[in-house]
Amino acid sequence: MPASWSSLVSSLPPWAAERLTPDQAGTLGDEWFAHGRLAQYPVGARLKPTWLVMGGRGSGKTRLGAEWVNALVRGLPPFTRHRYGRIALVGETLGDVREVMIEGPSGLLTVSRGIRPRFEPSRRRLVWDNGAVAQVFSAEDPDSLRGPQFEAAWCDELAKWKNGEACFDMLQFGLRLGARPVQLLTTTPKPVALIRRLMASTEVTVTRMRTEENANNLAAGFLRAVEQAYAGTRLGRQELDGELIEDREDALWTRAGLEAATARWGEAGPLSRIVVAVDPPATGRRSSNACGIVVAGRDGEGVAWVLHDGSLRAAKPEAWAARAVALYRRFQADTIIAEVNQGGDMVKSVIATVDASVPVKAVRATRGKWLRAEPVAALYAQGRVRHARRLPELEDEMCEFSRAAKSNTKTTACGLQRGSGKP
Repeated sequence: MPASWSSLVSSLPPWAAERLTPDQAGTLGDEWFAHGRLAQYPVGARLKPTWLVMGGRGSGKTRLGAEWVNALVRGLPPFTRHRYGRIALVGETLGDVREVMIEGPSGLLTVSRGIRPRFEPSRRRLVWDNGAVAQVFSAEDPDSLRGPQFEAAWCDELAKWKNGEACFDMLQFGLRLGARPVQLLTTTPKPVALIRRLMASTEVTVTRMRTEENANNLAAGFLRAVEQAYAGTRLGRQELDGELIEDREDALWTRAGLEAATARWGEAGPLSRIVVAVDPPATGRRSSNACGIVVAGRDGEGVAWVLHDGSLRAAKPEAWAARAVALYRRFQADTIIAEVNQGGDMVKSVIATVDASVPVKAVRATRGKWLRAEPVAALYAQGRVRHARRLPELEDEMCEFSRAAKSNTKTTACGLQRGSGKP
């Protein structure tokens, strides 16, 4: 962000710079605008009336919420062009609103500058000297939102609300004051109905923030410790990367099951056989499906280990062939297993152009992907297939693989003999 006031003003979009009043111009140099990240303070962005911010733990969601309310009360661009006077603060419980949204390290009382609000706990409200009032509500009591009316609302940790949809719906009826009612929804994502509904709406602006983006404001060593423990896991992707992770009800694999199948490097022990499995796309166009390339091995106890996912989209067959050969060398594999349904002898020929000395075993699938994948999923359930490390993209596709979706994605089935569980 700009370091000086002059460069700060010059960085503003024309519509924002032209509308600065003298008072605003005199105070903006000390504002959070000079320090916040673009995702937290989108200069020039035309936000829709509902702004959903999904972020990891410590990514700056609460600070954004407090600064957003502060800007609305004071009438500061780019969040608003006029002052807001009636605001709702809604959290999972009344205690959460007070401890996090109001009095927390990034709460309203902590970050407020210029005109500071007074907190009146007995009346459950914040009051500013300019007449603005923010009322406190708990998602535990949706009916408390019947009657009051507002110009704006900040809802925190929406995905955790026990009565999420009922409380949110009651709030919508109360957002009926002023020229442009707005609401900010800050949350760590969870696959609940309300979050899915909001993400599917064309009337909602969605912003995602990762924990690592706010590393400069986190305790030393925190990020390294949590990433070491949770990076790539379902919990880590949700709590650190702010991703919405959910399972298909009709999928063969679940994320919990794949996490149970995941171990750390070194636990596989010596592998008696390693193969590179290749499932080429039907064509070489960029619009084709990805070429599935999975490295798998078998240990002395007959357990199959998925070692690496090297799948890619390639404009030319030579690209996926080169990737397969490189992985063959890197993992000192015994052979490349290539499905030849789509390309016949061409598949072996393309690999030979990269390295003719690499052994290639051609296999032809006689059943559909679903039928081939079912026995492999059973092997996972029996603990006979494990992952040597986190493979997020492969796991995403496996958890989306269902009969209803008619998926044509890569799966670990291509690295296992049909129904035998042996690479």
